[in-house]
Amino acid sequence: MNFPIDDGRPIFVQIAERIEDDIIADRLPEEAQVPSTNQFAAFYQINPATAAKGVNTLVDQGILYKKRGIGMFVATGARDALIEKRKEQFYEHYVVTMVREAGKLGITAEQLAEMIRRGEGGQ
Repeated sequence: MNFPIDDGRPIFVQIAERIEDDIIADRLPEEAQVPSTNQFAAFYQINPATAAKGVNTLVDQGILYKKRGIGMFVATGARDALIEKRKEQFYEHYVVTMVREAGKLGITAEQLAEMIRRGEGGQ
């Protein structure tokens, strides 16, 4: 649970994304309890209300759910839902932008595919 909280985006968004990352990486499996908002607040030295806003964002999306008096837990199906969400974001933020730029430069679909294959070799 350590990442810098200072990249210019709202802290509650960064908290929510960190929880999402932990779910996707199976560090927080389905039905696992997530740290409390007070634990997040203490760890990151932030206001508990800010931590709660990040957690509640995921509750609103159905990724987490509350067990009254116990805490927050990862919902069944959360990992798959997050992966689908991230794939769509990847498409919108990277693929669409890349295809537009390729079009401006006169790069064909075949050339673009070859560039991607070349990039795979560099991993």
